[in-house]
Amino acid sequence: MNRSYPIADVRRKQGRKALTEWLVQGQQMLLPLVDALVAGKQKIDETINDVTARLLEELLLVSAEQVAGPRQRGKRRGPIGWHGNQRGVIPLSNRKLRVNKPRLRRRRGGRGAEVAIPAYEAMWANASVAERMLEIALHGVSTRNYEPVLPQMAEAVGMKKSSVSRELIAASREALQALLERRWEAVEFLVIYLDGIQFGKHHVLGAVGVDREGRKHVLGLREGASENGPVAIALLEDLVARGLRTDRRYLFVIDGSKALRAAIDQVFGERSLVQRCRNHKIRNVIGHLPKELREQTTKLMKAAFQLKADQGKAKLEHQARWLEREYPSAAASLREGLEEMFTVQRLGLSSSLHRCLTTTNLIDSTHSVVRRKTRRITHWQHGEMVMRWAAVSFRAMEKQYRRIQGHHDLWMLEAALQQEVITRAA
Repeated sequence: MNRSYPIADVRRKQGRKALTEWLVQGQQMLLPLVDALVAGKQKIDETINDVTARLLEELLLVSAEQVAGPRQRGKRRGPIGWHGNQRGVIPLSNRKLRVNKPRLRRRRGGRGAEVAIPAYEAMWANASVAERMLEIALHGVSTRNYEPVLPQMAEAVGMKKSSVSRELIAASREALQALLERRWEAVEFLVIYLDGIQFGKHHVLGAVGVDREGRKHVLGLREGASENGPVAIALLEDLVARGLRTDRRYLFVIDGSKALRAAIDQVFGERSLVQRCRNHKIRNVIGHLPKELREQTTKLMKAAFQLKADQGKAKLEHQARWLEREYPSAAASLREGLEEMFTVQRLGLSSSLHRCLTTTNLIDSTHSVVRRKTRRITHWQHGEMVMRWAAVSFRAMEKQYRRIQGHHDLWMLEAALQQEVITRAA
């Protein structure tokens, strides 16, 4: 059935309110799309594309009229004239959209006769397709799934998996380089979290720092496991080379790796303050126990961690003696690094800081997001690929960071670290 659909004069419309009124008054423009949806002839994403394209084409008409004047059949006015229509492509935040755009030419013809439409040029100047593609990929869309998820990309501009992959590789390399070149001279850090994450057969050791305001920063990454001494040393030395000061005291929060602990001593001094992650310690201990003892031991250890340092150590030592005969491996695991399980208590910090400084949950939560963002990648080809995706994922997570719990009490930690410096200097 033939219907007439009015064309709105958007030149007289100003602002969001006017655009809304125009859409309400011009509902007939949407009727064919509604009919197609009801009849099942058009998918919702195609409908959105059609509406977007229609709006953009109207804007292009207005922009062309500002250059060449209103189009009037059979009449030629001014030095620039209308010369039909041609196909164009407009980059949006997550795809490229095909539109029909007016064609303008100068009357005299010849080379350089084509006249650009200002609105079309402006839309192209603000293109950021590669960055948006990378963001979508981080939400769990693999390169193999781009065409079904973003059909307008592939169908509108012929973008195939190979070109998508090239865009992702280029963008992720830039992210990795930017992360590995950050400088830290101007940031005063109090806490440094160190922990590793695994990608297939590959490992990446990551460092996240907390400054004196409680803000979190991804400090660096290094390919290799936290149990690998040279890898841990290389990461810490790289942080020092990029401005992390060695004449300051930090609280290092680590998973309990002996190699990582030794690396801290080598780079920052043998009397560095280290807090072992209590969650890792519990998992290590109960891993040596039968199932019927795991819950009881977990509760006992958590209760001991709430006590003052001397009392808590005494409780855990008593538990180790009880385990020693039947489960010597569990007892040895419980005693290993026991002194550093209570570093935060000895510093006299507030209970709110206890919760965030006694475990590596801060960096572990980052790892869980990284795993979720890269879960569709099933084949890690080489270390360079792993480092690129780790950098991209950590950077994306960093944008969501909030200040640590208890950040208002960080002055207590800063004072305690300073006192450590004075005491040891004396």
